[in-house]
Amino acid sequence: MLELVTICALWTANWPQFRGPNADGHVVQVVAPLEWSDTKNVAWKVNIDGLGWSSPVVVANRVYVTTAVAKGEGLSLRAIAIDADSGEVIWDREVRSVEQSPQIHTKNSHASPTPIVHDGAVYVHFGTLGMARLKAGDGAIQWLCTELQYPPQHGSGGSPLLCDGRLFVVCDGSSNPYVAAVDAATGRVAWKTLRAINAKISHSFVTPTVAHVNGKSQLLAPGPGHFAAYDTESGEEIWRVVAAGWSVVPQPAIGHGMVFYNHDYDNPELMAVRLDGQGDVTDTHVAWRLKRGAPSTPSPLLVGDELYFVADNGVATCVDAKTGKVHWTQRLGGKFSASPIFANGRVLFLNEDGLATWVRAGRDFEVLGKNELTGRTLATPAFAVNAMFLRTDECLYKIAE
Repeated sequence: MLELVTICALWTANWPQFRGPNADGHVVQVVAPLEWSDTKNVAWKVNIDGLGWSSPVVVANRVYVTTAVAKGEGLSLRAIAIDADSGEVIWDREVRSVEQSPQIHTKNSHASPTPIVHDGAVYVHFGTLGMARLKAGDGAIQWLCTELQYPPQHGSGGSPLLCDGRLFVVCDGSSNPYVAAVDAATGRVAWKTLRAINAKISHSFVTPTVAHVNGKSQLLAPGPGHFAAYDTESGEEIWRVVAAGWSVVPQPAIGHGMVFYNHDYDNPELMAVRLDGQGDVTDTHVAWRLKRGAPSTPSPLLVGDELYFVADNGVATCVDAKTGKVHWTQRLGGKFSASPIFANGRVLFLNEDGLATWVRAGRDFEVLGKNELTGRTLATPAFAVNAMFLRTDECLYKIAE
């Protein structure tokens, strides 16, 4: 019998990592605001220097973000702590200075990976430019790791995942892609595992997730040309599905004994794979596949038996998670990068131009409200202390009634 639970939950009353306490896009123990604008229900608004598409995280009444500030021809890579009540900046710490700013995609930033906050530590990641552990209290740097080197294509995008004292990172560059684990206490690399498939195009930007399957922890990491599950302790590959694809971005969703993930950017396809396999399970464990409306950037959202997702071109879809049967497909308008969020029995879809659409969770499509802010919005919002924290290209907003 398959035993399956996610095991990377951190602080359930806070928002400590990308897509929330369970890394699944569910708002827990928070009454989220339903209406907002540039002037309505704005508790505070703080300008953030530089540019970063990392999502805000919120723990113990503090909001943390990262940013990259131009410094001559280089960059100042920074982490910032903000008081959640007042919007006052508590500390603003330079993590690393880079003399030459690397080239990135116009849609990316040099501070796209989302921080993690756990047990008084803030973990920040800037891809090949470094990963660090800071003290949550004053931002003091406790360690800096620059060992995870690879040739990035278009910059770095995937966030790390913290579980069982290790930070797991996907390092899919333009050559020799690999997956790595870093000891959270020391910053030392615990293991690096090269990808087993030699894909024609080898770069990706994925955030992994972790599941507990039949008594073992598995790191689930889509990548170029395949999806692979790794033993979290040793880094050994457990199983894989081979599917041509590249530039994978969305974080997988887990439920019903399966993992739901995207395997391509230019021709995206959503796949559901049963998690109890060994070796190459391409021909035995794929439950369903769906091309129409599949996302390239936003992560899928699982709520009960329904799986919600939005394509980068603004087409939103709800399917039966067990079978892939489409319940509805609707065009929301605009382009999308932020991942959908489940809050107050509703699904929130945020496009890149600040327009947010509330949709009723269920098999029948119904728009329950729309809200809009000024600015570009590529980062997934955070929810904590009965508020939403939404980042634009210039500002961080606290939305509260």
